[in-house]
Formats: sequence, structure tokens, C-alpha cells
Amino acid sequence: MNKRVETLQNDFSTLDSVRVGVISDTHGEINTDIQMQLRNCDVILHAGDIGSFEVLKQLKDISQNIISVRGNNDVAAKWPCEEHVELDTISDVAEIKLPGGNIVLTHGDKFDPVASRHNDLRQHFTTAKAIIYGHSHKLICDQSGAPWVLNPGAAGKIRTNGGASCLLIVASEAQWEVSEYRVEKSV
Repeated sequence: MNKRVETLQNDFSTLDSVRVGVISDTHGEINTDIQMQLRNCDVILHAGDIGSFEVLKQLKDISQNIISVRGNNDVAAKWPCEEHVELDTISDVAEIKLPGGNIVLTHGDKFDPVASRHNDLRQHFTTAKAIIYGHSHKLICDQSGAPWVLNPGAAGKIRTNGGASCLLIVASEAQWEVSEYRVEKSV
């Protein structure tokens, strides 16, 4: 696993409270209802399978603080040729400092088998308060152990498992609150 950690502004720990939007698995397109949910976030995290640099540009229109990691589909063969330079700047893992603890952001595809994924993530990233991963396209908030293991599900149109989804985290020194949001699929 590549240990390079993203060097963008990842330290929000001195703020009183931080609102974090969390998405994954857009595969080139962000659901418009998900974009609306992210509007008031101080920082947006993307847990991989971004699909194109256009997705990151759309997120930059919503928030100046975007932190993303590569997914297993974020490879040169699947991105437009003119975006390969941008693709090369995206790390496999990022650590984000928030009031009250840190988040580790990874795509999660390197943590198999699925049955032991949460345990393996917890053993690998022991100092985090929360580990965020994507890959499965399944919305999960596992707060049964430490660190928490969170998956925002898919925020695009591919394999949304009941509708595009995201997570919202409000972090302060005293408390973290995680809420789930899912777009209702129209019949």
C-alpha cells in the first residue's frame, strides 16, 4: 500500500467545530441531491473511485477544502488522457485532523476479504477516531468499536444500493456526530 499522505490543508483541529461532507464512488458523476447536501460543509472528503477530475472541480465549486484519495478505478486507463497529470497528484491515503480526533481516508479495496475488512482497517489505522473508506458502494456507519469505520456509499449513479448517499460529520473537541443521507430513488 502506498503510504504517501496528501499534503493539502488537512489540519482543521484548531477550529471550534467542523462540518465534513463525505462521499465516495462517484465514477465520474455526482448526484445533484448529494451536491446540495454538501453545500454547507467546511471540508469535503472523497473516498475514491472519483472517475474524472471534473468531479473534483464540481466539489471545488462547493467548498475550497477538498481532500480525495484514489480508488481502484482511479487509474490512467480509466481517466481521460488530458487528466493524467491531475490523477498523479491524488494519494492512496489521507489523514485529516479535526477537533477531537483524526480521520483516515482510504478507498478500502486493499483490505480484503470483506468479512474482516472493518477489523483489518481498525488494526491498520489504530490512531484514528474514524476510518472512512469506499469501494463497496454500501452506506455503513460502524461505531461498534474504535476507531469508527464509515462508508458513505456511492454518490454517483453506479450501484447506489437503494439511492445515492453520503455522510455528514460535525466534529468538535467534545463530540462527533455522524448523520447519513440517502437520495430516495424515484420509481
